[in-house]
Amino acid sequence: MKLSVVIPAYNEEESIGETLHALHAQLVAEQIDHEIVVTNDNSKDNTLSRLQALTREIPTLTFYTNPGPNGFGYAVRYGLERYQGDCVAVMMADLSDDPADLVRYYRKLQEGYDCVFGSRWIKGGRVIDYPGPKKYINRLANTIVKVLFRLRYNDCTNAFKLYRRGTMEGLKPFLSPHFNLTLELPLKAIVRGYSYAVIPNSWTNRQYGESKLKIKEMGSRYFFIMIYCLIEKYFSQGDFRKRETGSSAAAPGPRG
Repeated sequence: MKLSVVIPAYNEEESIGETLHALHAQLVAEQIDHEIVVTNDNSKDNTLSRLQALTREIPTLTFYTNPGPNGFGYAVRYGLERYQGDCVAVMMADLSDDPADLVRYYRKLQEGYDCVFGSRWIKGGRVIDYPGPKKYINRLANTIVKVLFRLRYNDCTNAFKLYRRGTMEGLKPFLSPHFNLTLELPLKAIVRGYSYAVIPNSWTNRQYGESKLKIKEMGSRYFFIMIYCLIEKYFSQGDFRKRETGSSAAAPGPRG
C-alpha cells in the first residue's frame, strides 16, 4: 500500500527542510513505499527555492505551486487532486506532527479501517508548548462538535489524519478554502459511515516562523462547515453514505 503525504507550505523556508528530511528518513527506515507531495501556496519567501533544492536530496519528493486561489484549504485540496498513493495523510510543514505517529497511523490503517485519526487529548497523546488561548478555543470547539455529532472522538480539528484513497474520493466535493478543511474531512468521513480508528499522537509547537491560523477569521468558517455536516447527517437521507461493496474489515465507528 503506497502512502502519500500531502503538505501545504506557505512561507516555510526555515522549517521545510527539517520537516521533509525527518519525514523521509522515518518512512525509509520503516520501509514504507511512499511519496511526499508539497503544495507551495505562492510563498513570498524562499520556500520555492528550498523545495527545488530538496527534490535533489529527497527522491520521493514532488512539489507543486498553487497558482491560486490561495489559502490553507486550497493548498491541501491542490495536493489531494494530484497524489498517486493508495492512502493519503495531511501533515503540516512546520514539524508539529511527528513522523513516527504517521507510521503508527499507516500500520493501523492496514488493519482494514477507512481512516485513522489521531488525538492529542487522550491517554498517550501529548502536546508541547501549546499556546494557552489556542488550547482553550480548541477544546471548546471540539467539545461542541462532540456534543452536536454525539461523538467520543475529541480532536476533529487537527489536520493530521490518514485516509484511504477510496475514502477521500467519497468525501468530495470539498467545500472549505481555509483551515476549516481540517474539520470538513473527518466530519464528512464520520457522517458518511466510513470506519475509523483513533490512536494517540503528539503535537509540538513550531520553532520557526508564525502560525498561519488566524482564529478570529476562522470562527464563522468552522461554524459553516459544522452546520453543513450536521444538516447532511440528519437530513440527507444517507445520500452520501459509503456504499458497501462486500464484507467490511472494520465496521463504521471509532476503534482505539
